Amino acid sequence: MSATTVPGTTPADNGATEARTFDPIPFSRVVSVELRKMFDTRSGFWLMASIGILAVLATGAVVLFAPDDKLTYEAYASAIGIPMTVILPVIAVLSVTGEWSQRTGLTTFTFVPGRGRVIGAKALCSVGVGVVSIVLAAAVGAVGNVVGSAIAGLDTVWDVSVSELALITLAQVIGLMVGFMLGVLLRSSAAAIVAYFVYAFVLAGLTELLAASQDWFADARGWIDYNYAQVPLFDGALTATQWAQLAVTTFVWLVVPLAVGLRMVLRSEVK
Repeated sequence: MSATTVPGTTPADNGATEARTFDPIPFSRVVSVELRKMFDTRSGFWLMASIGILAVLATGAVVLFAPDDKLTYEAYASAIGIPMTVILPVIAVLSVTGEWSQRTGLTTFTFVPGRGRVIGAKALCSVGVGVVSIVLAAAVGAVGNVVGSAIAGLDTVWDVSVSELALITLAQVIGLMVGFMLGVLLRSSAAAIVAYFVYAFVLAGLTELLAASQDWFADARGWIDYNYAQVPLFDGALTATQWAQLAVTTFVWLVVPLAVGLRMVLRSEVK
């Protein structure tokens, strides 16, 4: 009987399997896969499309219903910004929790054992999609401003500067990352989305009531209340104290919980 060589072995090692080494998957490929996963389902596609659809609807609403003295770019930016504060965090939540809700985590983390690389790619894709969506929405608002002014026979008013748009974008990205943080921390789509609404809306109402009834909290609110510290971003200018308050509240309410969530993801068993 003639001897045969099994692939991956050599006669010299008497059938012992040689250790095979493979180059790690490039991070750019991980990012491209994660980006594609955000669009390749019906729910993901329509969630992304809803940003453009709602931007057009909000712009149309301003053109149709806003009084002539309110037909400025600020009105369009404000109308478009409202739905985006809800949609962008939900997109970030689903980009993370899909690995657990759709039970793809075992496959993903088998191909890319470094879970931190996967989470990093998801964060990069979420922020990238968020920034591009904000730019596109701002462009839709600009078109609406021109068209609305022409229909009303008014001069086009551009009362939002580039720096103010940059601050609004920063506020939207922070909100998006809060959704991302909750997705990492809870790893459940429903729980993370509900938690975001509590975080952004219910908690804001409770702190407003507390500030109205407690002077000590009203004085220290900027250093404690995450939502309150973000308000100056939408106003277009921040003082040095307001920047410090934003940094402190973002660290406490976003960075620390995200670090806890990342530790849980890196150490937990994936089924």
